[in-house]
Amino acid sequence: MGLSGISSGTVSKLCNEIDERVGEFLDRPLNGDWPNVWLDATYLNVRHAGRIVSVAAIIAVAVNTDGSRKIIGLAIGPSEAETFWTEFLRSLKSRGLAGVKLVISDAHAGLKAAIARVFEATWQRCRVHWMRNALSYVQKGQHAVVAVAVRQAFN
Repeated sequence: MGLSGISSGTVSKLCNEIDERVGEFLDRPLNGDWPNVWLDATYLNVRHAGRIVSVAAIIAVAVNTDGSRKIIGLAIGPSEAETFWTEFLRSLKSRGLAGVKLVISDAHAGLKAAIARVFEATWQRCRVHWMRNALSYVQKGQHAVVAVAVRQAFN
């Protein structure tokens, strides 16, 4: 069931309101200390200038000292290059991100370099990414057995 009879002006007004609310969310101050930060990215196909292009969508999730987990940042850029990650992490700091002790992410070289450049924190590889990488060295038929053994080691 689609909507009909909605003017382009109404659609434009609604989109502007959504853009404003998203902007407020992305620019909100980050108060207090956020000792644990998770960073990740995925690639999306988007329409840009009349064609479909692949872009990096990056996200930061953090836990504050009260134990509350929040999405603290989102950004879209051309790739996961170190410069893009560095700019993103600096923008989080400029909004008040403080007290970072541990940053968890995949082992992307540009991301690791940006983390080291922006934070004085320990870096740890994400267990999910580590497991994917480890299983890439295992025959397909053995994935379940190896995954169970590795999970037991982490427990």
